[in-house]
This record gives sequence, C-alpha cells and structure tokens, in this order.
Amino acid sequence: MILLQDTPLQEEKTLSLIALIQDGGLGGQIIIGLLFFLLIIVIYIYFERLFAIKSASKISPNFMAQIKTYVLNDKIDGAQALCLSENKPVARLIAKGLSRIGRPLEDISTTVENAGRLEVYKLEKNVSILATIAGAAPMIGFLGTVIGMIISIFEISNAGGNIDMQLLSNGLYTAMTTTVAGLIVGIVGYITYNHLVVKTNKVVYQMESTSLEFFDLLNEPA
Repeated sequence: MILLQDTPLQEEKTLSLIALIQDGGLGGQIIIGLLFFLLIIVIYIYFERLFAIKSASKISPNFMAQIKTYVLNDKIDGAQALCLSENKPVARLIAKGLSRIGRPLEDISTTVENAGRLEVYKLEKNVSILATIAGAAPMIGFLGTVIGMIISIFEISNAGGNIDMQLLSNGLYTAMTTTVAGLIVGIVGYITYNHLVVKTNKVVYQMESTSLEFFDLLNEPA
C-alpha cells in the first residue's frame, strides 16, 4: 500500500513595485523618494522648455519679406512695429539691428550678436538641470545599492551561522530597486536633455540665417 504524503503548498509570490519599495526599508524608500522627486523635475522642465522653444520658433513666413519692404522704403518705424508684434527671438534680433541702422555695420553686427546670446540663454534656461540630473540620478541609485549591501552584510553578521534569505531580502530589495530607479531617471533625463538641445539648435540656426539675411539687406545698394 502506497501512502501519499501531503506536501505543503508553497505560497505564490507576485512582484509588486509598491511591495518592493516597502520591503526596501527606510533607506531605500528615501532614495526612491528622492529619485521620484528628480523625475518630476525632469518632466516639468522638459515640457515647459519644449513648449517655450516651439513657441519661439513660430514666426510668420513672410516676416523677412515685410521687413525688407519696410527698410527699402525707409519705413524703419513700421519694421520695428512688425518686430514688436511678432515678439519672437528672431524678431527681437532684427529689432535690435533696426535700432542701430545708421551706424557702422560692425556696431550693428555686435549688437545683434549680443542680443542673440541673450536669446539663446533664455532658450536654454534650466536645460542644464536635465544634464545634471541625468548624471546624478544613477549615482544616487548606486548609493542605494551600497546602502542595501551594507544592510545585507549587517544581517549576515548578526545571523551568525543561521543565514536566512528572508533576513537578506530588505538589503537586496534596496540595492536592486534603487539601482533600477536611478537608471530610469538618468535615462529619461539624458533623452529629454538631448531632445531639447536639438530643438534649441534649430531655433539658433533660424536666428543665424535670419540675421544673415538681414545683413544682406543692409548691404544692398541703395
């Protein structure tokens, strides 16, 4: 007669992000909270700058044609009024140049270049923060990894010869969750930073090409 022995059913565990964070202990939760805060900053800066840059790049396709008409007809006030109504980086550059008409071209060029630097600075506002977070977030995550390893080693030393994986779980959870969170925030920061740099460079190119067109207009024979 064969006796069937009941085997205890193992409790099935499911992987939950919230549970992992909770099991990571106070140290891990602080690191995760900091990384989440940095992620919110990244998202806010990205969308705020993205909309600002998109708005800055929008200008009437006939803008320079109208400026040329005003300048050739010696209607500088009309050209300045048009720049004021557009109120975009390109328009503000041209307005600075128009305000110096009658002076040597070198003076006009210097004025436009200085105005261009100011406009680029405005476009790049807070973008460098994304680069900083992209570099710092993984290191903060690795800090959590070190904390987790310290917790695990401490638990092993206290356990003596009776090592139980349950004792090590908090440290391991801290190490893994903070590393992953740090890498995620770093990757998001890196991608958003480079995307904004590309968008900004397009506006800078637009300003440079429009400035060249403006100087060509000033160099045309009367």
